[in-house]
Amino acid sequence: MAPTLQRLARQFPVLAMTGPRQSGKTTLARAVFADKPYVSLEDPIELGFAQADPRGFLARFSKGAVFDEAQRWPDLFSHLQGMVDADRTPGRFVLTGSQQFGVMAGVTQSLAGRVGVSRLLPLALSEISLASYDHLHTHLWRGAYPSLWQTGRTPAEVNDWFTSYVATYVERDVRQLLQVQNLATFARFVRLCAARTGTLLNVVSLATDAGISHTTARQWLSVLENSDLLCLLQPYHRNFGKRLVKSPKLYFTDTGLAAWLIGIRDPDLLALHPMRGPLFETWVINEFRKQRLNLGLPADLYFWRDNNGLEADLVFETDAGLQCVEIKSGQTITPDLVRAGQRAARFVNEPAPAPWLIHGAPENYTREGVRCISWQRFAQAQPL
Repeated sequence: MAPTLQRLARQFPVLAMTGPRQSGKTTLARAVFADKPYVSLEDPIELGFAQADPRGFLARFSKGAVFDEAQRWPDLFSHLQGMVDADRTPGRFVLTGSQQFGVMAGVTQSLAGRVGVSRLLPLALSEISLASYDHLHTHLWRGAYPSLWQTGRTPAEVNDWFTSYVATYVERDVRQLLQVQNLATFARFVRLCAARTGTLLNVVSLATDAGISHTTARQWLSVLENSDLLCLLQPYHRNFGKRLVKSPKLYFTDTGLAAWLIGIRDPDLLALHPMRGPLFETWVINEFRKQRLNLGLPADLYFWRDNNGLEADLVFETDAGLQCVEIKSGQTITPDLVRAGQRAARFVNEPAPAPWLIHGAPENYTREGVRCISWQRFAQAQPL
């Protein structure tokens, strides 16, 4: 994302970068804008200064600064509006925040037209230099948070990290946003969402299993989505004359966190686990999201499913037409997998590129009109 941030910094006086906690926002902002002062608004001394004397606090940063966790001080956005209107120097202020709702609410209310917005998800495969591309299940189990790719992390240490992450970030952020009284109920809700990654969202079933109302379930889903812990993939919006499934599909942002919440504590267990397929699909969807978001583009990713059984796990618009993608975790390309790739494009009644089959095997080739693409292809850091 560094080139994207540099491009935005040449155009806008303020940059805002959102994303889940521990995805690397602070590290990236401090690396790209190393010449700017850094201020964490989670520091109680800095936050207290800002709240008690806003003018005195901001007077220290007339030439710009990196403000981390900007949503902690909502008044910051209105103060910055006056400062950047007086001096429109591009790339002056950089804001980061792990609660997209809080940051974007301030941006839209006070900084509209003055801010370039980006979202940083955990590492893409091409950014993980230590990845063992021969062991798909290990990669899915570990996930993509930067801290987990430090040298020498054992499975026990990875599990410890996720335990701490859920306790200190997920539950704490929820307390601040929702004032949840029963954290055990919320924890069960999050685990139920993890177990549903890669499936159609059924809010009624989810709420019933969690023992909460449908309204509460939707509210909690919204918070998890705005914290970038999960995303909802919408069905393709064009009507091809068939009855469409209108519910979105639920995907966790990180397969490692989803696997931990499901209870998979060892990478070898994932190789034969029933959730291996949904987790692989989750990983592929997020690799496409990361590729687009890192370039500063809207995700614009969808899926297709109708009541006649036609479906495509992923579809998106290209200059050549609608690209259809089937995702299968199998490590051997069988005729059945190829036929699944062919079926993925049957609903398209206009010129379109060859359908893709993204799979868990190492081979890349075209077979019977289907472009078979290995999961390892993502590591080449080039567009598919």
